[in-house]
Amino acid sequence: MKKNKTGLKTLLEILMVSTRLGLTSFGGPVAHLGYFHDEYVRRRKWMDEKSYADLVALCQFLPGPASSQVGIGIGVMRAGAAGGIMAFLGFTLPSVIALIIFAILLQGINPAEAGWIHGLKIVAVAVVAHAVLGMAQKLVPDLPRKTLALFAIIATLLWQTAITQVAVILVSGFIGFLIYKKHADNDDAPMEFPISKGFAIGCLVLFFSLLIGLPILRELTAVEWVALFDSFYRSGSLVFGGGHVVLPLLEREFVPTGWLSEEAFLAGYGAAQAVPGPLFTFAAYLGAVMNGWQGGLLATAAIFLPAFLLILGTLPFWDTLRRNPNIKGALMGVNAAVVGILISAFYHPIWTSSILEPADFAFAAVLFSMLVYWKLPPWIIVVTGAIGGTLLGYVI
Repeated sequence: MKKNKTGLKTLLEILMVSTRLGLTSFGGPVAHLGYFHDEYVRRRKWMDEKSYADLVALCQFLPGPASSQVGIGIGVMRAGAAGGIMAFLGFTLPSVIALIIFAILLQGINPAEAGWIHGLKIVAVAVVAHAVLGMAQKLVPDLPRKTLALFAIIATLLWQTAITQVAVILVSGFIGFLIYKKHADNDDAPMEFPISKGFAIGCLVLFFSLLIGLPILRELTAVEWVALFDSFYRSGSLVFGGGHVVLPLLEREFVPTGWLSEEAFLAGYGAAQAVPGPLFTFAAYLGAVMNGWQGGLLATAAIFLPAFLLILGTLPFWDTLRRNPNIKGALMGVNAAVVGILISAFYHPIWTSSILEPADFAFAAVLFSMLVYWKLPPWIIVVTGAIGGTLLGYVI
């Protein structure tokens, strides 16, 4: 890997390259990792193959948006913490701006009566079904992990709370540790990161301080902005498995409390499929619906802050942790639980609020085929969903 640089020219280069990726990276986190590999490893040679693979492995261990954390990590390894910030801004802001604009345009529209919004909800059915199949094939290949996924489905459907999801993840991680602790992949290749261990420890302390302190501050102050920041920060801190899994956490934070309707929530989730970049920028839409563009920016900062603190806090220690078979075993259990949580979210709220008539299911099947078999770009699926939802309103 090339020696990291911290000059203004390098920072601007990182911002320019990551912005181009943020404008063109459709297809979800797995596709994002492919875009990153092509740009940063093959074309620009900022990293070698092994360093990139190890960075991706680290981000699979951490809660939060894995592809965004990989992008941040590449920026950090290129130009320190400032490089990580530039990489994050470039990759994230295009979709943040697009979703805030969508939220503002949505004001004054009754989502329950808009056919195109119903179409976007059906798009969410197709997209999450695709994610379920892809993750299940990779993450639950054997009977123990299939059983853990089933446990996660049952628990999160019967007790639909954020606490249940956290408990399921912890229990599954412990069981994975017991079952797979002998699962080792000996790889002693060293890695170097331009961050001191002292700075890293400070980031980890801040991460846990906010995770514990924000709910307390929320209760003491009863300030709406503090409550918003706490909800988004907590959601970003407790999500394993990427953007799709944050859906039930956010839904249960804001819909039952009446901060926004389920129709508006799922409409935004469908719209988030139309924009490139990380799915976590869905938070920008939610924040903007509730509190305008200021709320959108606050929500974006809150939900991505844990990813920043965790990647900066763990990079210097990863060389030791990545070779620990106990940690690898726990992660295998966690990933199985993530599949179960995703299936639970697929049923409720996505399926139950979107597939209301036989025609809805037929249309969802068409969209799923366009996405999975015909391999059309996601933005085409979204546009088709909006148009089809409008037409369904006249047919049904």
